Amino acid sequence: MAKPPQDDTFFGSMKTISKEDFGYMQARHLLNRAGFGGSPRQISMLAAMGPEAAVDTLINFEKTSVEPIEEDLFDKDIMRPPNPEEQEIVTRARRAGDETTLARIRAEQQSRQRRDRAQIRAIQTWWLTRMIESPRPLEEKMTLFWHGHFATSYRTIENSYHMFLQNQTFRSHALGNFGDLLFAVIRDPAMIAYLDNNDSRKGRPNENLARELMELFSLGVGNYNENDIKEGARALTGYTFEDDKFVFRRENHDDGSKTILGKRGTLDGDDFVIAILQKRACADFMTRKLYRYFVADLPEDASEIPAKGKTYLNRISSSMLSGKYEIKAVLQRLFLSEHFYSSAVMNEQIKSPVQLIVGSVRSMNTPTRDLSILLDALDLMGQHIMYPPSVAGWDGGRSWINTSTMFVRQNILSFLLTGRTTRGYDPTARTEKFDPMPLLEELASAGGDKDVSRVIEYLLRFTIGSAPLHAQDALQSLAKQSGGTVTPDIVTALLLLISAMPEYQLC
Repeated sequence: MAKPPQDDTFFGSMKTISKEDFGYMQARHLLNRAGFGGSPRQISMLAAMGPEAAVDTLINFEKTSVEPIEEDLFDKDIMRPPNPEEQEIVTRARRAGDETTLARIRAEQQSRQRRDRAQIRAIQTWWLTRMIESPRPLEEKMTLFWHGHFATSYRTIENSYHMFLQNQTFRSHALGNFGDLLFAVIRDPAMIAYLDNNDSRKGRPNENLARELMELFSLGVGNYNENDIKEGARALTGYTFEDDKFVFRRENHDDGSKTILGKRGTLDGDDFVIAILQKRACADFMTRKLYRYFVADLPEDASEIPAKGKTYLNRISSSMLSGKYEIKAVLQRLFLSEHFYSSAVMNEQIKSPVQLIVGSVRSMNTPTRDLSILLDALDLMGQHIMYPPSVAGWDGGRSWINTSTMFVRQNILSFLLTGRTTRGYDPTARTEKFDPMPLLEELASAGGDKDVSRVIEYLLRFTIGSAPLHAQDALQSLAKQSGGTVTPDIVTALLLLISAMPEYQLC
């Protein structure tokens, strides 16, 4: 499985890939990395476009219309704070020692918490469905990227509607300006609550948001000092929220002179963000984060990146800086580069749990069956959406794979293809028959859908990006044992065996 690059031979050319070099396998790779994969027909359509039109189709997703997401899609009032009248009832009950009233209030609060936990599950289900069904896959892939980058967990903030609003913020800024997103993040109720900035005030600043804003969100370790944290925390005093809206409480803000990252003045949170964006380290940091997510792993220590790799990444970060942090332009350059399609990059990234499940459903068009099972599987595989493990997000890469997660990975793929599971959920969803034959439509048009050998090679190229002899031999043996003719059951059995191969865990 893929390792961080050890030498200069890994890094290819930044030149734009030619139309002649952009075929089925390159289009498949683009769909996997800039989305969650696609069917054979979708891959062929993208390949026929050529690289520039194919990339344009994916990154300019706003041209593809979708139903707008309404703010009232979920209940915003479940965890609303008590109004003055309700607060007065609590105060009077406490003074009077009215245990009956206090017990009723506690019971109501517990009921709201249960409803809110049910709603976060509904939000998870809604988002997973969007990732599976959206005609704008890169929009959801970037929403997932920002969710891991600006990691916030429902387990800490216990407000499902705030998590929904944050998810919407990430979606609306998916391929927008990184600076605009940073301005939005320091105003985001979920982030403010998660990093305890809601009570940060003059004389008692909380340093959490200031520290993570630099360390994990924009600059990386070594590009700021402890004084920058302390002064940044002062700049963010008074940044809080009321109900579901950001509020700047001027009376709690420290408006004294500060020095942050070399900038001096009566700086506030916006000035803090501007100071961050003016540092070359910010463009370097975000370039590496995007490269790891879409292209290949990198050493954690930037000094260990090979010289040619540093030159390659420096070109991208320079364009990010000169382009004022427009993410779309950066990804367009990455997705069109020859390096992105090199053998060192293609089929070398370990699929995240989300990529594994969503990609399998989208590419093979399996029934989604029971979304509760899919969400539980994501949790067991280590990627519980809306519940990242820490403010650092998910480690990714090799951390996705161990003996426990491999067991779940193989079982969930079997569930998607056959409906069989060891646990009871919705039996109706489980028994829906998967029809694999539409996957062979293009092969059928070439008259090859009855030839077992051609079907096997076709399925391997589609599912794992190559047709190694050991895989062909294993599938030929299975087909022979099953009668040697191409039927829906045999194609499903072939896909089951492919999904159990180590190569299927890569994209």
